[in-house]
Amino acid sequence: MDAWQTVIVLTLMAGMAMPMGAWLARVECIPIDWLENELRHGIIAFGGGALLSAVALVLVPDSLPVLDIATAAGCFVAGGLAFMALDIALHRSGTSASQLAAMLADFVPEALALGAAFAHGSSGSLLLAGLMALQNLPEGFNAYHELRSTTHYSSRRLIAMFFAMAWLGPLAGLSGFLWLAPYPTAVAMIMLFAAGGILYSVFQDLAPQAKLDYHWGPPLGAVLGFALGLVGHMLLI
Repeated sequence: MDAWQTVIVLTLMAGMAMPMGAWLARVECIPIDWLENELRHGIIAFGGGALLSAVALVLVPDSLPVLDIATAAGCFVAGGLAFMALDIALHRSGTSASQLAAMLADFVPEALALGAAFAHGSSGSLLLAGLMALQNLPEGFNAYHELRSTTHYSSRRLIAMFFAMAWLGPLAGLSGFLWLAPYPTAVAMIMLFAAGGILYSVFQDLAPQAKLDYHWGPPLGAVLGFALGLVGHMLLI
């Protein structure tokens, strides 16, 4: 298999975890109400922890070595401001898609970075793709619930949308492999912009939803989600 074909397969594999997470959210059926409620909040927290691990262990550390302080801070803050503007626009339109935006802001830059790293012969691409898939699964679950409760879209249409979004992975991966590999500064700026947006979304949307009165288990999901990223980071270095 050629290198560019491998990039397509790896990023598509990671992206397909998004519709899989949406499908799991659709068929979720736990007969005990309190357990189902606690599990759902735990998955929201897990997705938030996974997103924070992407910011803290991948997007920011991999970007800083090639950027100066002003550019790094500017890209990071610009990402937060952009997601705030998107959040305001979605609120005014009566639609909530902040978890979907955070999921894509995590997935697309990581796919770009995977493609660029593969062009330089970096090892660990298969492991990185697997970790991206493990992140996308709970994020797809959460984004499905968010869109199902705030839009009129049917379950079938939402899952089809998530399936279409999975192809953004190969598109981003090929872009990183074919065009952005010689420009690490551009990749770093994109990753920091996404990191700022993700951090905004986690504290604006995911963290408040994870809280459940008189239950203490769901926040542990955030710890487990971050632990997933930590293990992956240590395996890759």
